[in-house]
Amino acid sequence: MLKNFGQMMKQAKEIQARIEEAQARIATLEATGTSGGGLVEVTLSGKSELKRLKVDPSLFREGDAEMLSDLVVAAHNDARAKVAELVHSEIGKATGGLSLPPGFGLPI
Repeated sequence: MLKNFGQMMKQAKEIQARIEEAQARIATLEATGTSGGGLVEVTLSGKSELKRLKVDPSLFREGDAEMLSDLVVAAHNDARAKVAELVHSEIGKATGGLSLPPGFGLPI
């Protein structure tokens, strides 16, 4: 029984180390979301921090601030979904597919 417990603890520490490595990789990842057929691009880090915002100059000539706002939000949501996929992929690799509870200290 104690041997199994010791082995479980060793495995838990190994998984924890792999998760920490995955989190370090996640911090270096970036994902870009687009909207308006590429007129707006939002790039987020693996921790969902805004890294870049690119807006095609033609949108400023339109003079429609509401449309521009909607496009920025849509591009952000697209980028956030891509970041979530990257994070889940990295954590899945680290845990060998083991499902983790929500809020397990992950950036998303």
